[in-house]
Amino acid sequence: MSGRSWIIVLMCFCVKEGLGQGDLYLIGAGIADITGPAADVPLMGYAKPDQYAGGIHLRLYSRTIITCELDESNCNVFVNMDIATGASAINIKVFEMLRDRGLGELYNEKNTAISATHTHSGPGGYHQFFLFSFTTSGFQDDSFDILVEGVVRSIERAHNNKKEGYVYLNEGELLDTSINRSPPAYMNNPSSERRRYDYDTDKDMTIAKFVGEDGTDIALISWYAVHPVSMNNSNHLISSDNKGYASYLFEQDMNDGAPMGQGDFVAIFANANHGDTSPNTAGPRCIDTGGPCRYQTSTCNDRAQLCIAFGPGEDMFDSTRIIGENQYVKAKELYNSATTEVAGPVGSVYQNANMTHYPVKINETYTTYTCAAAMGYSFAAGTVDGPGEFTFFQGDTTGNDLWDAIRDLIKKPSDELIQCQAPKPVLLPTGEMFTPWTWAPAVVQTQILRIGQLAINLVPGEFTTMAGRRLRDSVRDVFRQNGVMNVVPVLTGLANVYTDYVTTFEEYQIQRYEGASTVFGQYTLQAYQQQYAMLAEFLVDNTSPDPGPPSENYLDEQQSFLEPPSVDAVPKGVSIGDVYIDTDRRYRQGGVASATFWAGSPRHDAKAMIDSTFVSVEELHHTGDTHLWIEVFNDADWSTRFYWEKKVVTEDSTQSLATIRFEIPSDMPLGTYRIRHQGFYKTKDGNLQHYEGFSSSFEVIRKNYKRGESPIPTTAMPTTI
Repeated sequence: MSGRSWIIVLMCFCVKEGLGQGDLYLIGAGIADITGPAADVPLMGYAKPDQYAGGIHLRLYSRTIITCELDESNCNVFVNMDIATGASAINIKVFEMLRDRGLGELYNEKNTAISATHTHSGPGGYHQFFLFSFTTSGFQDDSFDILVEGVVRSIERAHNNKKEGYVYLNEGELLDTSINRSPPAYMNNPSSERRRYDYDTDKDMTIAKFVGEDGTDIALISWYAVHPVSMNNSNHLISSDNKGYASYLFEQDMNDGAPMGQGDFVAIFANANHGDTSPNTAGPRCIDTGGPCRYQTSTCNDRAQLCIAFGPGEDMFDSTRIIGENQYVKAKELYNSATTEVAGPVGSVYQNANMTHYPVKINETYTTYTCAAAMGYSFAAGTVDGPGEFTFFQGDTTGNDLWDAIRDLIKKPSDELIQCQAPKPVLLPTGEMFTPWTWAPAVVQTQILRIGQLAINLVPGEFTTMAGRRLRDSVRDVFRQNGVMNVVPVLTGLANVYTDYVTTFEEYQIQRYEGASTVFGQYTLQAYQQQYAMLAEFLVDNTSPDPGPPSENYLDEQQSFLEPPSVDAVPKGVSIGDVYIDTDRRYRQGGVASATFWAGSPRHDAKAMIDSTFVSVEELHHTGDTHLWIEVFNDADWSTRFYWEKKVVTEDSTQSLATIRFEIPSDMPLGTYRIRHQGFYKTKDGNLQHYEGFSSSFEVIRKNYKRGESPIPTTAMPTTI
């Protein structure tokens, strides 16, 4: 009997005996596709205006876990999306839609948190603040609508799947999966504080395991701090990166071969205090010399563009696999050994806070304030995971007259802002910029969800390692002072609204990228520590604070600067869907099959492609005279890649090609297969038409096949039909 089977038997035995169980909850899990336009739209994460999507590596999903008291008097909704950041625009529309569908009383702003994994390879254009949309050609309705619909669908599916069950917690150390990308800033924290920790990034993974009363597996949430930037800024494929791949592996493992997104078990790999972490564990180096980068500025020959972090794999796909697999393996180990029972109430607390003039109590006699938002010079330098352009570098605390003059042509910052943000030299005074619409949020959503002793702190940005540790300590102290000694505080970043980074006061002085992107000034972290400690007080008292100022809503002001996809054309004598380059007749196990098709833009009718696929690898089955092609892989699978490229562009039409790459698993069953591609194309009269195309069939033969031997069993399928 397998190890997993023994665990299930033991769990069922405990349930029957009434042993080893915490409190009983109502638990539901749901998943929905949010991939959206798969090409010809800007990606969100690296702020590169020329980084447009051109196909799919891994599909994107919204995953939801609902936990309620048995009588549903109190519920928590934890949503995690495979996108770059949470966004207040998404929240506004999700809660409108939930109210329209009759779920607004159960799930609302107070008890529903919408967070992101932080993949840098998803479509952009869903933010209502201009800072985050000027590199994504403005606001993109086709991306935004699908994200909102996907979140609501995942909540509805979780709601409809609720069953009685238990929650368990576990924690363990995961090494070789992250490094600190801003060690000069981290080292500026007090040595006495640094000595409390073994590492300069958090290596602990915390998991919550959700199981039914009958022992059935329901869901997992894993919290681990690492940036999903294994797919670098040269990538043009939609991808959920290392966090999404970990979810893929866990769900494929638990859902018994069900197609991705269609199984009952949901695995969320949420992010934590990942702000100064990198998954590129080989570290940064000078790409011109191979030597080390300059320590303080991460430059080579005075250029940030030459200092880039790599590894641990041979390329970005291999690195994504390794870092994702590391998280999956550790989470599975912790899931299988989780025994700490969750017991206690389900609760939530929520408040909007205006962070542009938040009073920060330094001591009994001195109170200071946060600032209106601003980005520093080092923000434009980027990081070793994705350097910026021009002459900017990390660690810049002075700025320069030339860039100040250019900045002032756009918007000159007020003297008050410059003084408040010091020692940050202000490059973009985003809190004072309102053209063509508001550049940065001022009102921030803050929230804590509670399940027994588990306290999930939903934070509106990217906290650095030490900043996250301090925030968790502040919340932990409140719970313990109120008698909850076994509290387990976790931090989920990129939730509800995005306000860039949060560093410690000491890290801010160094003005690395993270400090330059701490938009509300050097006291930002202290403000959040006060805010979340206050929320924790209300939570343990089971009371609610004043809701705070209303959330900002600028959706009516949004504009898109992206042209709609043009008419799709093909050369004379062929049709869209026809094969341009065909497969070979045979491939070994472990080989790579590929085919290229004349195609339409994947941006056409993106809603129709939700829960669908542009790519199918099909296996031929036959019984007697009946032949049937069965899908065995699609574009949500690790083994496939879907590339789309424009071949010929004219004034009113585009010829494009879709290339399907299929990495044949080394244990692929021997037999006959083909590649199918489908999508939509636009006709000259503007109508959208569905199309599909098929490669020739090909045989998968033994990887160790030698000439003269039979490559496939005599029972193999025919090569053609």
